[in-house]
Amino acid sequence: MKIVGITGTLGAGKGTIVDYLIKTRGFKHFSAREFITREVNRRNYPVNRDTLTSVANELRRKHSPSYIIDMLFDEALEAGANSVIESIRTPGEVESLRRNEQFVLLAVDANPVLRFERIKLRKSETDYIDFETFLENEKREMNNQDPNMQNLTKCIQMADYVLNNDGDLDSLYKQLEDVLSKIK
Repeated sequence: MKIVGITGTLGAGKGTIVDYLIKTRGFKHFSAREFITREVNRRNYPVNRDTLTSVANELRRKHSPSYIIDMLFDEALEAGANSVIESIRTPGEVESLRRNEQFVLLAVDANPVLRFERIKLRKSETDYIDFETFLENEKREMNNQDPNMQNLTKCIQMADYVLNNDGDLDSLYKQLEDVLSKIK
């Protein structure tokens, strides 16, 4: 059994990789965003990037920097099948998952303009923003020193494999297949 973690910049293609693993390889999917959204909804807060980030940071401060991903990892182990955990955002989450030999971390990145165009197309509740807001949101999540807050730069540096998604889907899928052949 393999548990693949996905990290990367906003709109880089994490969900596309997850969909590919589900459809072509039968992976089970565990989403940090869904986990946090359930908590936001339970509290009757509005679902937006600021609220999701705030609640996630609060959960990490209350429990541990790896709390959300640890909960999802336990669910993946319980499922007993190849699984993908989306979206790893703190170094503490990576460090916690690294204690498990079946874990591998993939990162994905792409040009910011291209990523912004992609998020506009997916039309999620957190994606109705302008380019400046997109860049501000990303900047806020890139380099935090607080272990309970997002540090995508460090997570990407900690990845076992980094995929570039500046091209078309076939290019991304080829990179992913190359990685999958190495981690069997």
